[in-house]
Amino acid sequence: MTTLSEAVIAGCGADVLKALPLPKTFPAATVRRSDIHMFKDVQDKDVRKSLVVDEVPMPELAPDEALIAVMASSINYNTVWTAMFEPVPTFTFLQAMARNGGWDTRHDLPYHIVGSDAAGIIVRTGSTVRHWNIGDHVVISPAYVDDQDPLTHYDGMLGQEQRAWGFETNFGGLAHYAIVRASQLLPKPPHLTWEEAAANPLCASTAYRMLVSDRGARMKQGDIVLIWGATGGLGSYAVQLVKNGGGIPIGIVNTPEKATLAYKLGCHTVINRTDIEHNNPNALQTPEGWKKLGTAIRDATGEDPHIVFEHVGKQTFAASVYLARRGGRIVTCGSSTGYHHTYDNRYLWMRLKHIIGSHGANWHEQQETNRLITKGHILPTLSTTYTLNNVATATRTLQTNQHTGKIAVLTHAPQPGLGITDPHTRHTIGEHKFHLLQPHHPTT
Repeated sequence: MTTLSEAVIAGCGADVLKALPLPKTFPAATVRRSDIHMFKDVQDKDVRKSLVVDEVPMPELAPDEALIAVMASSINYNTVWTAMFEPVPTFTFLQAMARNGGWDTRHDLPYHIVGSDAAGIIVRTGSTVRHWNIGDHVVISPAYVDDQDPLTHYDGMLGQEQRAWGFETNFGGLAHYAIVRASQLLPKPPHLTWEEAAANPLCASTAYRMLVSDRGARMKQGDIVLIWGATGGLGSYAVQLVKNGGGIPIGIVNTPEKATLAYKLGCHTVINRTDIEHNNPNALQTPEGWKKLGTAIRDATGEDPHIVFEHVGKQTFAASVYLARRGGRIVTCGSSTGYHHTYDNRYLWMRLKHIIGSHGANWHEQQETNRLITKGHILPTLSTTYTLNNVATATRTLQTNQHTGKIAVLTHAPQPGLGITDPHTRHTIGEHKFHLLQPHHPTT
């Protein structure tokens, strides 16, 4: 533990943090370029074999960047992809970034520091950073954008150089220190712990753009929204956003225990997909399975869904296209079960449905999401907290779908429960609401 890290943990002020030297190295979760072929011809690409905690050199800070002492981070599916080296090794992204020259060359290294979520404390700022200071408590927007691209000023997610931080860039959040652009910074909700705050940014804002933003499905009051994986990282925020916006959330889960949790989150109806599949894991890839699920939804609501919240991909996409009502919308942000989708196109074109691609969230959408969280209208859906030394096990849990909600990872924070600076708001919301998904998930 370095003197700067000790000061961060002790809650020292800006003057102390500024005066202390930066450590020359720090621990970080990485994958190594030398390992990119380790899963060739291997069926189970177990990320515990590829994701390691290394001691890495402190990178130099660009003028428009801030150095964050990360207190906590979280696991997203892009870290699973990185650790599997699929669909391509992320070193391909880092090499492409380095070809831009300048500061971007730093990112092309023989290791990749992963992680696209973080909550922490600013310990250094670049010479052009305004509005942010050493000592500020922040969360990180994962959208890494080029502010000199005109398209960025229309929508940050459309810029040619837009990247997912910690996935398509180096120096991500699953580490003691992370480098971010000033355009990624947002104030940490003061009533949340470090690990709760770190669990939100990527998934909550992605769900916001998919459902609420005018760039997504434009959900309105009364819309029936089918949510795959309603107790997962994305789905658990989607349920809350639909419920808060006057929609009718229909959750799809795969166990009775998850069904109970989905109702607690606010689902109107929950369907256990195993009741549809009946020991046939491919049932929802057949017309018979689609029709059975459609009947269950109509029995519960009297209607077909206006919106299908899709992120599972290969296993569910054909069902999603079928299930959306005439003129309905399928909004997709990912493909955790595979990205080559097949579906019956007749149900799309003849019934005038829409497929909407959605990726992350721009800075304004992230700010709007963070505002809802800060006001207590959206709650973190944290289920389990791991230490950095156990980051590979945490990632394996997501890889094998053995999780609910979000999985956090403590980095600088020595224990859960720290970082709350507004206990009054937390008390007003109700402490029990922050633990809906946590009863049986101790810190690991």
